[in-house]
Amino acid sequence: MKQEPKYQIEVIPTKHRHMSNWDMFATWIGANANNGTWYVGGVLAACGLLTALKVIIASSTLSYLCLSLVGFMGYRTGAATMSLIRGSFGIRGSYVPSFVNLTQYIGWTAVNTFIAATSVSYLLHDIVGWPVYGKPGGAKGLILGIVVMSILHLLSVSVGQKSVQMIERLGIILVILFVLWETVVVFKTVSFSELLSWHAPAKLHMTAGAGMDTLAAFNLSWVTAGADFTRFTKKRSGATGMPFLGAFTGLFWFAFIGLAATISIAITSGTYDPNNSDPSTIASRLGLGVLALLVIVLTSMTANAVNLLAAGSALSNIFPKIRLRPALWAVTIIATLVTLIPLVMGSFLTAFTAFLDYIGMVLGPMISVMLVDYYWRHHQHYDVDELANSNGQYWYTHGVNWIALLCWVLGVGIFLMLKYVTLIANVFGATFIDMILIALIYMGLMRIFYPLKTKAA
Repeated sequence: MKQEPKYQIEVIPTKHRHMSNWDMFATWIGANANNGTWYVGGVLAACGLLTALKVIIASSTLSYLCLSLVGFMGYRTGAATMSLIRGSFGIRGSYVPSFVNLTQYIGWTAVNTFIAATSVSYLLHDIVGWPVYGKPGGAKGLILGIVVMSILHLLSVSVGQKSVQMIERLGIILVILFVLWETVVVFKTVSFSELLSWHAPAKLHMTAGAGMDTLAAFNLSWVTAGADFTRFTKKRSGATGMPFLGAFTGLFWFAFIGLAATISIAITSGTYDPNNSDPSTIASRLGLGVLALLVIVLTSMTANAVNLLAAGSALSNIFPKIRLRPALWAVTIIATLVTLIPLVMGSFLTAFTAFLDYIGMVLGPMISVMLVDYYWRHHQHYDVDELANSNGQYWYTHGVNWIALLCWVLGVGIFLMLKYVTLIANVFGATFIDMILIALIYMGLMRIFYPLKTKAA
């Protein structure tokens, strides 16, 4: 008698997949057309406009090719990303990347919530005269903003994936209108030639390599959520092309606006301060008014709908008895508490930079192992039933593929060492070189210790 799987996973059959290509495009453009992307663009202003644009194109292209590859895995199997990662890390070993995914998406939710809450503090200043965040007494407006945003997030994930889909369909229209408005206002303020000729002060200058790593940390965050959404689409193009196009379009547009707006403020004010790269500060200085602040709040909801669904899926993989809906509520509440951390650290930029450093060193090698295992070792085929079987081929040693975990730890170490190689740190960045090295190491070790007896069907 066949033993029933002990570790359950949810698989979406083709007949129950309801997301169109437009839904998938809207999901991913909405994921990146948000406050966090704007803020990252503002941080990249320290590279200078031309270098920053090169970084945005190069890093985003490489990252979202990985997103498309993971998207295909979700389309092919109907399983979520953290369920699929059992194939490479082992059923129990998948708890490690699931925990990484859980923490990073809670972190991104907190980042977007903090920026949106800053907008709420500006709204409260305009409506009732409260001090804005950053001024004496401004913390109360920010804290109230965090509470308001958390309530909105609970509402946005109230009925699971379908409510996320509705939020994205509404949000994408307003986001496009908003970014068009921002584009017009920025270029009325300064010319493109002025933006191009501006350079950050030497002590604040960021190299191209540092910019590559900063943006890679941001972009690769979405890769480990890819299959969580593409498993709901019936078309291959919706699972591969639409995530790439949507994520790239949202990233490029909003990062460019954040980049250009931050430089324009530096030009007009005579001072460049990366701490003032958040959308609320810039919108206020550009005189965009209450409507812009409200749309900033909305873009936080569209991005965090994706973040929270990915975090909820990761939590469900670690604790299979927790269904998706209560998992979404749990991660939303946890994210609310995490949003308060910058208040303790005293600087949002300091907290944000530390968060990006963490993501950059842990995500790259994890994604490398996952992709190499599926596309090279298993030839684009996982037996989905076996992913839930404690006696199956993905059990490895007591449920853990120690080779995958070793490569992940090595990847973290290699990333940190590459940061001290001047050419790499200043020109290319460590992230993608680290991913290539770990892919090669994983392939070699798996060939030695876990040779496949037969080629996957």
